[in-house]
Amino acid sequence: MVLDIVVVMDPIGSIHIAKDSTFAMLLEGARRGHRLHYVRPGGLCVRDGVAMAGMAPLQVRDDPAGWFELGAFTQRAFGPGQVVLMRSDPPVDSEYIHDTQVLGMAQAAGALVVNDPQGLRDYNEKLAALLFPECCPPTLVSRDPAALKAFVAEHGEAVLKPLDGMGGRSIFRAAAGDANLNVILETLVGGGRMAMAQRWLPEISEGDKRILLVDGVPVDYCLARIPQGDEFRGNLAAGGRGEGRPLSERDRWIAARVAPEMKARGMLFVGLDVIGDWLTEVNVTSPTCIRELDAQFGLNIAGMLFDAIEARAAAR
Repeated sequence: MVLDIVVVMDPIGSIHIAKDSTFAMLLEGARRGHRLHYVRPGGLCVRDGVAMAGMAPLQVRDDPAGWFELGAFTQRAFGPGQVVLMRSDPPVDSEYIHDTQVLGMAQAAGALVVNDPQGLRDYNEKLAALLFPECCPPTLVSRDPAALKAFVAEHGEAVLKPLDGMGGRSIFRAAAGDANLNVILETLVGGGRMAMAQRWLPEISEGDKRILLVDGVPVDYCLARIPQGDEFRGNLAAGGRGEGRPLSERDRWIAARVAPEMKARGMLFVGLDVIGDWLTEVNVTSPTCIRELDAQFGLNIAGMLFDAIEARAAAR
């Protein structure tokens, strides 16, 4: 069954293909003979109640000298036989929410949207972890700087972060009595915004593990993103070094707690962030690390995902 694979992503001309998970998905879709289509950034729209997009035929190749070619852009309606890969990076701002609402209409018209648009709206990547409190370190989410400051004092040291960040941006490490703590809290919760405080986990020195779930099944290996130099953040975007490892028993226990909820809500591709024995985030918008794990262990994670996609498309 040949499908039309429609990708909603950040500009394809600016990606780093050796590390880009969306590109891995596109390569796999092309390998399987599916037709690829690229949505112009900002190109989703609704006309007379019909979800549409400005899209162009897309060809891809694994060549850093030239990895894509686009045909002519046309306006096309969403409908049966289409699989929409929603892979835009955060922040999940009002424009992102609007895009998921359009994709919800595309879904109602018969397209299969990965991940499910309602789930993308429901699962803030920081707050979603707290649906599984038994898996998480002590955590407080609040707008109250005094409460957050008391949390840091209670635990001696904590990580503080906004709810809408990605790639390690605007994450702070603070200790009780830190002279900068008041400024950090003003930065994070000024204007009535919510922020998250989590007990500092020294196991970060061994890596912030990314565990991938494909249709509720964990990939057997995770990518530990290890902080480098004087950096405490393990995010690859913050300079962390990626080291593949087999899942531990605790990793599998966490995955088993989270996976059924994700699968039931149509979240086919999910990234869990685990430090030591503790779940810290559930990534549903544009999880990464496919290419690194594929390269280190000879996997085809995008192939696992397309097996799930094709099965769901056939069931429709």
